[in-house]
Amino acid sequence: MSQAFLHQLVLPSEEVAEGVRRQILGYNSTLMTVKVSFEKGAVGELHHHPHSQTSYLASGKFEVTIDDHTEILSAGDSFYVAPDLIHGVICLEAGVLIDSFSPMRADFL
Repeated sequence: MSQAFLHQLVLPSEEVAEGVRRQILGYNSTLMTVKVSFEKGAVGELHHHPHSQTSYLASGKFEVTIDDHTEILSAGDSFYVAPDLIHGVICLEAGVLIDSFSPMRADFL
């Protein structure tokens, strides 16, 4: 479980793919929030996991694919991914996704 107060400037971040950085913002066993920063052209490869996921586009523009359906989303939009659905993103304009997972992603720790 994370601390009650977390400051972005001191939280560690890691490069998880070319042009993609992840920063865990807070979690316990049932919930995790993650900031994912993308450079233009970076790809969040198609994948699936047993967690429910919601994502908020804090900035940028993304091509988002969920279960063979693709849409272009921009800052202020969001999307939901049910457990085990194949999904991924392509960053069209540099941006940030705020992802929430339930339960938490132990594989991110």
